[in-house]
Amino acid sequence: MPKKEAPLTYLQQFIPEGAVMLVLDYLHQFKVHLTVTRQRKTVLGDYRHAIGGKNHRISVNGNLNKFSFLITLIHELAHLVTFNEYGNRVQSHGKEWKLLYRKMLEDFLRLHIFPEDILTAIKKSLHDLPASSCADEGLMRVLRNYDNKTEDIILVEQIAEGGLFKMDEGTVFRKGKKLRKRFQCTEINTGKVYLFSPIYEVQPFPG
Repeated sequence: MPKKEAPLTYLQQFIPEGAVMLVLDYLHQFKVHLTVTRQRKTVLGDYRHAIGGKNHRISVNGNLNKFSFLITLIHELAHLVTFNEYGNRVQSHGKEWKLLYRKMLEDFLRLHIFPEDILTAIKKSLHDLPASSCADEGLMRVLRNYDNKTEDIILVEQIAEGGLFKMDEGTVFRKGKKLRKRFQCTEINTGKVYLFSPIYEVQPFPG
């Protein structure tokens, strides 16, 4: 049985143990090629439908904690199931996708694998699921509690107005005022203005 044991062992590194069998059912049923990638700042996961005889492909960032990884994977699996049922006839994050995503989340909630705070946050978002898990700020804040903490990483919303912060690559910004849901921030070297989500992770910069 080595072929079955290998993916089981592999998946257990990234998702809660109680979710492994249900995830494997989806991966086997739809012949999914799952790739664990390095961190991507602008996306947590993505889905590419099967073309030219190739399998469906899903990728998820490998730096996510187990609960974030699982929720991201469910999000992308919902895209797969939606495409399988409707093809390109519906919007990628339309009512059909939301209905299937909600149903799949509810199936995983029945496994009792999420801590109470995550469970509460998911239930709050079920009535109007966002197009991206990154856009669900309440859920993202709760999920962040289960990350391996790095002391110098904080959220944009924790930087004082006028304060400086930097990105991974070293680009420095000055935080400005909040416009609706995002903060207006100015890149120091170029003067260009960018909008940042309150929950975007950055490093404080002295100055």
